[in-house]
Amino acid sequence: MSNPCIICVAITGSLPRKENNPAVPITIEEQIESTQAAFEAGASIAHCHVRNEDQTPTSDPETFARLLEGLRKHCPGMIVQLSTGGRSGAERERGGMLPLKPDMASLSVGSNNFPTRVYENSPDLVDWLASEMLTYDIKPEIEAFDLSHIHQAVNLMKQGKIQAPLYVQFVMGVKNAMPADKPTFDFYIETLERLAPGSQWCGAGVGANQLVLNEWSIAAGGHTRTGLEDNVRWDKESLAPSNAALVERVAALCEKYKRPVATWQQAREILGLKAV
Repeated sequence: MSNPCIICVAITGSLPRKENNPAVPITIEEQIESTQAAFEAGASIAHCHVRNEDQTPTSDPETFARLLEGLRKHCPGMIVQLSTGGRSGAERERGGMLPLKPDMASLSVGSNNFPTRVYENSPDLVDWLASEMLTYDIKPEIEAFDLSHIHQAVNLMKQGKIQAPLYVQFVMGVKNAMPADKPTFDFYIETLERLAPGSQWCGAGVGANQLVLNEWSIAAGGHTRTGLEDNVRWDKESLAPSNAALVERVAALCEKYKRPVATWQQAREILGLKAV
């Protein structure tokens, strides 16, 4: 294979804390430093959450603005993707940072179960978030926790609420949601290619499934996500030393499957994002 593989690094998320792994970046300064190292290791997308001083998640636009400014300065050209996930705020608060005009933002298009709660994404909220992304020329990354989410993303595209081509992330391994199951993964790819030809996709695994999804995705010709948000461990015996180390592990898998790691310029071209 010769098609470049885009590596997305999810640097901190909403849940991991210093007590889970001291390498988890919490402050804006820590996140910028960690992202810069991951960028230099080969990541071309940074998936970003922000935290309060007590490590709890927030959707505060001013905090996102500080992070965005720092990443644009220290990681020039890197695609910055802000999270509109439900652990950081309620309803439209989740999209309060979209006027900052990041390159991308995550978009969950349906509800599903999480380990201890329902991850609720009502149709009205999904429509509003999608409309805000259109308004501010932000490319959504569709978070597919379930097969129905792929179908819903295609429906939104056909209605003009999401611009083509789609970029869909298959999230597998979340407890009570879709497990990391290879036949299901293969069917996701077939379904997306059948319903929305020309779409791009990314595989993301949670916990020990991270490395599994990395390898499946690279071998199948797609893109992939790594980072301390989804997995704080290196293996059963040790913690992951950094986001950069996880990116380097994915880059080694790309070499194994003869997939070049996409540069930020190539990633922007593949995803149809403006050059900088």
